[in-house]
Amino acid sequence: MDHLLHNILLLLVLSVGAVAAFRAFNLPPILGYLLVGALTGQYALGWLDDSSPGFIFMGEVGVVFLLFAIGLEFSVKQFMAMRRTILGLGGMQVVLSTLSGLAIFVYFGMSWQGGVIAAGALAMSSTAIVVKQLTDQAEMRAKHGQMALAILLFQDIAVVPFLVIIPILAGDAAGTQSAAQIGLDVLAAVVLFATMMIVGHYTLRPLFHYISRAQSTELFNITVLLVALTAAWITESLGLSLALGAFLAGMLLSETEYKHQVESEIRPFRDILMGIFFITVGAKLNVAVLPELWQPILLLVVGLIVGKSLLVAFLARYFSADDGTALRTGLVLAQGGEFGFALLSLALTNGLLDEKESQIVLATIIISMVLSPIIIRYNDVLTKRLLGNSYLNQRQKDTHEVSAAVQELDGHVLICGYRRMGQNLARLLNQQGVSYAALDLDPLIVQAAWEAGDKVYFADATRPEILLAAGLSRARMVIITVTDMEVAKRITASVRHANADIPILVRIREDSYMEPLLALGATHVLPEMLEATVVIAENMLQQLGMSADELLPLIEGIRRDGYKSLRSYYHGDKVKPTRDMGESFLHTFVLQPTDFANGKLISELNLERYGFSIKSLRRGEIRGDHPDVTMRLQAGDKLVLEGKADNFRKAENALRIGSKISKIPAV
Repeated sequence: MDHLLHNILLLLVLSVGAVAAFRAFNLPPILGYLLVGALTGQYALGWLDDSSPGFIFMGEVGVVFLLFAIGLEFSVKQFMAMRRTILGLGGMQVVLSTLSGLAIFVYFGMSWQGGVIAAGALAMSSTAIVVKQLTDQAEMRAKHGQMALAILLFQDIAVVPFLVIIPILAGDAAGTQSAAQIGLDVLAAVVLFATMMIVGHYTLRPLFHYISRAQSTELFNITVLLVALTAAWITESLGLSLALGAFLAGMLLSETEYKHQVESEIRPFRDILMGIFFITVGAKLNVAVLPELWQPILLLVVGLIVGKSLLVAFLARYFSADDGTALRTGLVLAQGGEFGFALLSLALTNGLLDEKESQIVLATIIISMVLSPIIIRYNDVLTKRLLGNSYLNQRQKDTHEVSAAVQELDGHVLICGYRRMGQNLARLLNQQGVSYAALDLDPLIVQAAWEAGDKVYFADATRPEILLAAGLSRARMVIITVTDMEVAKRITASVRHANADIPILVRIREDSYMEPLLALGATHVLPEMLEATVVIAENMLQQLGMSADELLPLIEGIRRDGYKSLRSYYHGDKVKPTRDMGESFLHTFVLQPTDFANGKLISELNLERYGFSIKSLRRGEIRGDHPDVTMRLQAGDKLVLEGKADNFRKAENALRIGSKISKIPAV
């Protein structure tokens, strides 16, 4: 027990440092966990005893939660909406990648059983890296982003058959089993899969209905863990893998109304256990033998990146994508992924790969994932270099199509984002006789709206040339209604760069994005929650008898001041503030007779240097907002401090003991 606790403490300390460092460079934390495992495992520094039963068990539980979380993210509705692309493009990618890899591995002497799993592991891509990088680059809604997402969704599904066949291939007679026997084993697994799906469909929702009525978070959490681990135990007891049962349980819960609650409750367990799993994977990497295996590793890394890119690009082109979109999709998916680690870990546990084979495949996946953020970041630049004029011609063609469609518009409103709010604004403009043009990247919305007669076009509003083609120079106003704030920031920057004078209205959900968008050139930023507060306040004051002449200056003052009076509030214990949140927090401080600030002038404290201010002061029954800096504080004063959440401890120290605290940027 002491040895296990020592391992856990060591891992936590090293993981904190590694993950913090990788986040500082905007790299996925998965790579940090892998690095910790590789450096501390028995093949390197030897600090970590990754062969202990307790540590191995935690890694297996990490796989269970990884697949449970993936099952929760699976959406039948999303699958049905994209079924042609998912089943066609995604299915062909996984099948052809696996068959190609199998042929190569068998040619170089690997058993076909191990070759199937190794090839399947390399066929998977990293959902965590791809989605994060594309989201940061505001490319998730672009054509190549949507095609990559479809392939990733099928890869999620493709994990299931691999989880089924790994125990079958690893059976005592796997080397001599007939195809018929293997087929019967697979059929039995399919029957089990269907049985669990049916039973779970009719039992899980009633079970959670009953549990939710107790209104106990502890009981809910215990039930979630019970369902996930019971499903894993059932599949393992029947000769299949733990991860398969966990995936099925997650998939069943994803179709219930408790999906989001389950996701939030398991996140702490999932993140910690998945981190331990990736550390166990990194610990399996024998750094000492890598110099001996550098040639096959290098060849496999190059083959994976180049071969997978070209295969995905060819398939995407076959599915009607243009050359540029097809190649960008291939570059985005040119890496191994976390599912590959899960399959590789199970293959090693079941003895399907020997030490040398496992090292080559494991090193290949890790290296490809390390290179992946760079390749994804420059996928557009690489595509321009590789395709040259053909890529530029295609982009010019897209631009020309939009330009030709809106060439008669003048003095129109340009709407970027045509979901609910964009459509409502378009209808209001149409009723007032104001022309508009809308841009969106959802093909289903664009097709349905276009057929209905709306002036909406399938185009990427983050591209300056598209904005100019949509008549930006002739437009009266730009309205940005997209929900992805990274996309909104890129559109705002592109609009302001191309047109220095046009008004830009941006709708946002969280007011933390107000300052960044205003800094990029937005004329007005309208946060939904704060605007809703203003509307409700306006109606409230009208009902209380305030006249329109009194009300109008008040409402205009709130908006003109950037909603400053509404952006600070008492959050309570339910909200966990972070440094990235833009809103201010309020904190009440009661001044004691022994405090340093007692008897001091507010100006003497120079509070603004430390990132907070006194919003209001209550003395007895009298309360005043924004007290004068010449006011002298006295014991019993109740100060309402306003500032960032992580500054309040410094604020209290400054007021209580007058300690010298480090300067921080003013807010």
